[in-house]
Amino acid sequence: MRIAGCAIPVFSLRTKGSFGVGDFGDLKMMIDWVALTGQKILQILPVNDTTATHTWTDSYPYSCISVFALHPQYCDLRQLPKLNNAKDQKYFDDLQVKLNALSQIDYEAVNNAKIDFLMKLYAQAGKRTVASDTFLKFVDKEKEWLAPYADFCVSHETYPTDDVRFIYFMQYILDGQMRSAHEYAAEKGVMLKGDIPIGVSRYGCDVWAEPRYFNMNGQAGAPPDAFSSNGQNWGFPTYNWDEMLQDDCQWWVRRFRNMSKYFDAYRIDHVLGFFRIWEIPLHSVHGLLGQFSPALAMSMDDIHGYGLWLPEDFMVEPFIADWVIDRFFPGHQKYVKTTFLNHSHDDIWTLKPEFDTQRKVEAFFQGHDDEKSVALRDGLYSLISNVLFVRDHRNPNLFHPRIAAQLDPVYETMWQHDKDNFNRLYNDYYYHRNNQFWYEEAMKKLPRLVDATDMMVCAEDLGMVPDCVPWVLNQLKILSLELQSMPKDSSVRFGCLDRNPWMSVCTISSHDSATLRMWWDEDWERAQCYYNTVLGYDNAAPHPLPEWLADDIVMRHLQCPSALCIITLQDWLACSEYLRLPDASAERINIPANPKHYWRYRMHISLEDLLKADGFNEKIRGMIKGAGR
Repeated sequence: MRIAGCAIPVFSLRTKGSFGVGDFGDLKMMIDWVALTGQKILQILPVNDTTATHTWTDSYPYSCISVFALHPQYCDLRQLPKLNNAKDQKYFDDLQVKLNALSQIDYEAVNNAKIDFLMKLYAQAGKRTVASDTFLKFVDKEKEWLAPYADFCVSHETYPTDDVRFIYFMQYILDGQMRSAHEYAAEKGVMLKGDIPIGVSRYGCDVWAEPRYFNMNGQAGAPPDAFSSNGQNWGFPTYNWDEMLQDDCQWWVRRFRNMSKYFDAYRIDHVLGFFRIWEIPLHSVHGLLGQFSPALAMSMDDIHGYGLWLPEDFMVEPFIADWVIDRFFPGHQKYVKTTFLNHSHDDIWTLKPEFDTQRKVEAFFQGHDDEKSVALRDGLYSLISNVLFVRDHRNPNLFHPRIAAQLDPVYETMWQHDKDNFNRLYNDYYYHRNNQFWYEEAMKKLPRLVDATDMMVCAEDLGMVPDCVPWVLNQLKILSLELQSMPKDSSVRFGCLDRNPWMSVCTISSHDSATLRMWWDEDWERAQCYYNTVLGYDNAAPHPLPEWLADDIVMRHLQCPSALCIITLQDWLACSEYLRLPDASAERINIPANPKHYWRYRMHISLEDLLKADGFNEKIRGMIKGAGR
């Protein structure tokens, strides 16, 4: 069976009764639209509590403070009793209208208001609620995670209360509303697909309550990719898998079983992290100085075996010559040498100890955001990462080739035969040396998690994918993710939809990428190549993307062999020049290269109006039926 579906974050939903952000009540109306158009699955982003700073930076849904607790922002106040105090109720009614009129989410205003309302409701009806049988049963059933979460929230002043029962009360309401949405989806014949983030907040409840499971000396991230040339540093602690395996990964099993209360399927965010994670040292800001962990690091004898006989200091210490300084700091060479460097010999320099890590440089430039300061700071970051190898985080006598070192000056300075030997070593290390090892690592963990529930398992397996990943996914019947714009075959520019495996999820864009309309216009040469070679048109590609062409691209994806074809709401709306947002750039959900991105995208059209768009809905239904989904 092949089915079609839609992907959208809950926070992005908009109804006429929303409180400035999508909520679990709005989720039911989204389910209505999915069912109306013949779709069978609705995919959302994580809905766990991310409250850490009470600022908009908490809007990042992949940095939860609890992998079990739900976020209060998703509470549907319409499902709750009115406040007895008429003045208070009018205040919230007026605020709802004001916040819901905004084109984007005001994260701080929304969450402050919802917590304020819930606290007033707790003062009004809390005693009666916490004495009820259903509440007591909820607390008893969920106490394994609920008690430490409530203790954490009180001790860390996450919410303005010293009463753990208020935290229980809040989660009781959220649990009931999310369960209700799940049951509603089942009645409508729609599967709900959740999202399992690979990381957790370094300062959250999970790390606080069970620190043995986490390695606080590393930062999880990703190596350089199409989203970021310096790699991504997510800041999460990495996992202590040795400790987790001691109790058969019970923390993960509990996490997945908790998800099964609300979802029929789930996406494993960055499934590659179960094979190996990109671990960045605490002293680094960006991701270039990371290394895969676990991995079979190289001894100096291993390196010599590839014919690379360079001095150790040259390989692991930043290479800083006059010509490198000229390139990185044009016009500021004298200042850089005087302030940040010590002269070593000839035209070679070293970093002063007070500036020899990216974190030290970051601290020096803290609060200086002018163009010159940013350029100097980023130049020093690049200087610090200008190395051929990084030392293993646990054994300084072992080494890893620095990711993408071929793009840096240290590589340029080598003789050609050393470059050739380094490239041979590099390719063997990243694509062959660890394959069997990483396969065995994944097979220690993933089978336990797949078997923990009956949910359908889907992987996000994009990026620097080892050959062993398809072995594991096929063996465990986990669906892969296929994006035509990011083919797994490095020899082609665009993937071939007809070759998508049946055990896969096909999509056009994701929350981390440009939408179809943005992708089409951001690189005209690429769009022209796609238009001619993939779509088979002879003339010049039209810009902006017209409705008929969006229809064609979406239809081709629907017709592919993948079991699931999940299209973002923005890409569905691309199929209507009448309904879609005029400004395509305003549809972007996240920019991965920006770790401080504000996650605030909302639908510009209400779900009530979308449900009434009969012509558009009939077209979507016809496309899905015509594709045999």
